[in-house]
Amino acid sequence: MRILLVTRGSQGDIYPYLSIAAELKKQGHEVMISLPRLFEELAKSFELNYLLQDDDINAMMDGAARTNNKTGHLLKWMRRVIDIQFELLTPIVEQYDLLIASNTEFAATSIAEYCGKPVIRTAFAPFIPGNKIPPPIMPFPKPHPVFKPAFLWKLLNKGTNFTVKKTINKNRLQRGMQPVKNFGLHAVQTSYNFLLFSRHLGSTDSDWNVKWDIGGYCFNDLLEYDKEDHKQILKFIRQDNRPTLFFTIGSCNDKRRNQFCEWLLHICKTKGYKLIVGSGWSKTGTHLQENDTLFLLTRPIPHSLIFPHCAAAIHHGGCGTTHSVARAGIPQFIVPLILDQHYWGYRTHQLGVGPESIKMTRINPSQLEKIVVDLMSNESYKTHAEELGKKIKSENGLHNFCRYIEKIESKEQEVKK
Repeated sequence: MRILLVTRGSQGDIYPYLSIAAELKKQGHEVMISLPRLFEELAKSFELNYLLQDDDINAMMDGAARTNNKTGHLLKWMRRVIDIQFELLTPIVEQYDLLIASNTEFAATSIAEYCGKPVIRTAFAPFIPGNKIPPPIMPFPKPHPVFKPAFLWKLLNKGTNFTVKKTINKNRLQRGMQPVKNFGLHAVQTSYNFLLFSRHLGSTDSDWNVKWDIGGYCFNDLLEYDKEDHKQILKFIRQDNRPTLFFTIGSCNDKRRNQFCEWLLHICKTKGYKLIVGSGWSKTGTHLQENDTLFLLTRPIPHSLIFPHCAAAIHHGGCGTTHSVARAGIPQFIVPLILDQHYWGYRTHQLGVGPESIKMTRINPSQLEKIVVDLMSNESYKTHAEELGKKIKSENGLHNFCRYIEKIESKEQEVKK
């Protein structure tokens, strides 16, 4: 089977797709992956056929940071990306049997429809309109007494239509296709929808009336890393009996990130903890001096080699980090910044594996101290985290997704007969 995978974003978006592509290749499929230029060396290390995307998400983020009209800058970038997708991907999709694309690839479903090819739309949160779960992209994922989930999905669809529908329909009309009336509904209704998160950590809606399934997060534990870095971080953790706290905001940026690190370091010194700061793309905490309480992780090491040795983690709430902490069976506290991070913050607290999530900008030093002490000492969090970790370890998201692809292949062959 010839399979094309398309995704973009940060490590949490790209790493699972690299893992999927490598496994499909191992199973004998002909695979190509389309990904941001930033990850070219990773694609090479997995010995994959790859297609680099012309748009640069880092440049987009930097450009948005420099302009006063951030929304306008983002809209222009997204609409330009859609045009590029249609031009670049259409002739390639025609050569493949199956398209697999993340839900942020807005042109993917229309391209697959034009080429007459099946498409699997993946998501790292429950991005399927329904009646029980609010849109995970919104900053209030809790049930609301007035604004019901169905209403919030309609509101989100209006926003999505404003953002991308005109550009999608322009390209559809150029190819002789009927315009879509509601992009959000069209995307889920014309796809096989597969949720790449754990059913034990995320939530699903029994009222969903589209083609969907769920299989678990596709962890990528095969990433190359510096062995000396790993040796040094284990040495730091094992230097004494003080419990270790891990902090990162991944690829995200926040103007208070360095101040937040300073507060954490002070708390750890005062309370007798050690602190590891995963600096990420925004170089969080690198202004601080390493010592016997602080370790700066400036180069990537797979989470699976670090988190099991930590007592707890504080992070931004990306799907990948949330699942990695959960799999390690340790408590976590989420300081959400954007998109579905609010949803994962809500879910971790709802499942009893950590305190209620709070935005970094709303926390003061005394509040943070109480949260950290609670996170590090609450036995209930530890018990629930260990139970959740066992469940997630029993899942094999990569195997489940590859099995799902086989099922789709069989269904499509039956249709053709």
